Amino acid sequence: MGDKKAMKCHVEVAVLKKNVDLQKIQSFVERFVTSGVKLKSNAIIQKPDGLEDCVEFIQFDDNIKYFKSLNETQLVYHFYKINERGAEIEILEQSDSNESNDEVPASNHWLLPSRDFTGLWESLIYEEGLKENILKYVETSLLFSQRKVNPNIISCNRIILLHGPPGTGKTSLCKAVAQKLSIRMSQNFKYTHLVEINSHSLFSKWFSESGKLVMKLFSRIREIVEHPQSLVCVLIDEVESIAYARSSVSGDEPRDALRVVNAVLTQLDQIRKYPNVLILTTSNLTATIDCAFIDRADIKIFIDFPTTRAIYEIYLSAIHELMRVQIIQNQSILVYDSLDNFERIDDISDCTEHELSMKLLKIAEQSIGLSGRTLRKIPFLAHSLLVENDVIVLNDFLNALKLSLQNHLKDTKALSTGTQVNGYL
Repeated sequence: MGDKKAMKCHVEVAVLKKNVDLQKIQSFVERFVTSGVKLKSNAIIQKPDGLEDCVEFIQFDDNIKYFKSLNETQLVYHFYKINERGAEIEILEQSDSNESNDEVPASNHWLLPSRDFTGLWESLIYEEGLKENILKYVETSLLFSQRKVNPNIISCNRIILLHGPPGTGKTSLCKAVAQKLSIRMSQNFKYTHLVEINSHSLFSKWFSESGKLVMKLFSRIREIVEHPQSLVCVLIDEVESIAYARSSVSGDEPRDALRVVNAVLTQLDQIRKYPNVLILTTSNLTATIDCAFIDRADIKIFIDFPTTRAIYEIYLSAIHELMRVQIIQNQSILVYDSLDNFERIDDISDCTEHELSMKLLKIAEQSIGLSGRTLRKIPFLAHSLLVENDVIVLNDFLNALKLSLQNHLKDTKALSTGTQVNGYL
């Protein structure tokens, strides 16, 4: 029998300058992980001792929680510098029959890894394994393309479709995947670009111009893709707006829409020939997407509303952040996986770790059906509407959180029925 294969643990090091002592950093990491400190998933070391002048932070992936020894774990290092420049807007010109020009903000363009997306991957909470599985797919697809696997034998278009209800974080997840790739693939690509297509802007008010704008934009993208040291991630949010089902088109007005769909499909077929491009798409309305586009997508992943587990962890991350900035007093509260070790308590009045955790769990259960976007707002509303002191104890904040949730559910119901609540429609 062969030796047991070592588990991989990715170590991402955000450096402050280009010339750093890599061996010194690796030695620090090895001493730290073998010191007996129990690390959680995606653990971060901010401004590590002795490295403050050259390292902003060090981050471990999910496997760090299984770390036992250096013999059983292979530490895979990724050194990168965060790009401080934000998005640049790509402007395209369109002209009407009177030869006057209009400018169209066709896309946003980032150089990654970007400060805009630092911490985004960690803030997105889904069922265990969802983010990691998407990342594994992307890494495999890029590996196949770089190794020139024959696409006639194994098909891989490097197109992902994330679909589901609004507010579930599909667009943010696409951006987080691109950011993570820019770090993990830095040995393969010198530059990583994220181009977010502004789908709605591509529909021209002038007849037949939209299809031309699509071709013009993809021509710009191809200029970047043709640089072999560049990895290019193209994000098409609400893809149904430019890949509308042609079978549903009727009447005279949608001729331009047909041109757009045909142009998009043609451009995707052309650009996928390059081994360094990835297409990330999202949709809230998959029933309206053209079947030819859906057929081109390698994987279609449904992103649903958060489960109880995810809701609990979303609220918990908000609580930890408010503790970090000293709005909530530091107090221990359990992660979701630890709750199985305890029996539920219905009447919770004390403030022990277990009882506070059970209170948060009940709030999470009452939040089922809310989107991640809404869940992130509830802690803010709890503090702004119901908390009077600058620094509060966790139990009081949980009481405010529960009341804020109840108010939100009541207001949402009233809004859907057109009823007045507290004098407001």
